[in-house]
Amino acid sequence: MRVVFVHGACVRDGAWWWHRTAALLDRRGIASVAPGLPSCGETGSAPGPDGPGLGEDVAAVRQVLRDGDEPTVVVAHSYGGIVTAEAAVGVDSVRHLVLVSSYLPEVGESLSTFSSSEPAPFLDIDVRAGTLGVRPELLTDTFLQDCPEVAADAGRRLARQSLSIVGQPVTAAAWQHVPSTYLVCAQDRGTPASAQRDFARRAGAVVELDTGHHPFLSQPQAIADLLGGLPT
Repeated sequence: MRVVFVHGACVRDGAWWWHRTAALLDRRGIASVAPGLPSCGETGSAPGPDGPGLGEDVAAVRQVLRDGDEPTVVVAHSYGGIVTAEAAVGVDSVRHLVLVSSYLPEVGESLSTFSSSEPAPFLDIDVRAGTLGVRPELLTDTFLQDCPEVAADAGRRLARQSLSIVGQPVTAAAWQHVPSTYLVCAQDRGTPASAQRDFARRAGAVVELDTGHHPFLSQPQAIADLLGGLPT
């Protein structure tokens, strides 16, 4: 078994965000990998109006999924659920999807489908530059209130992301064909638990933890136990 982690929006250095959980999985002999997302500038092309978007993110994750043939669990966080909806379709090695405080789109839906008319207060949107990002001063209180000790390291890994990803719809929905578990983060201040529970109705199973937006940092043992106990 291996685990492929797909990180959320407006960050880079995906492996860091999962490192606490990945270390626990490694002790169990479970390998993991966290592909970079081009729309966050992780693969060399700058984000922006003409920069990489959802299609490039899907291709990057799909390539990693196809690189191995061992049974694979894909763990998608937040925006990562949009990417995974397409990237995991038709990959025989993918046996389970775990969606962590994640969007879970139907075919034709995009991030904008689930957004209000006004941007979230923690977002910094630059229409002229064609990018969006998280306001650094709101990072801890919004996303890391239950693991503030990592806030400085997390802040150094914020990234601008191509704004185009907001309106680009998915063309497939892997969760309709692959067993799935939705992890609701009950104390999440970025994605309200009520919205997560709406998404969770689409998943095959639901688990709820009393955590903020990044349980793989604040409660890594709980996440490792969940992943280690999945049937593959």
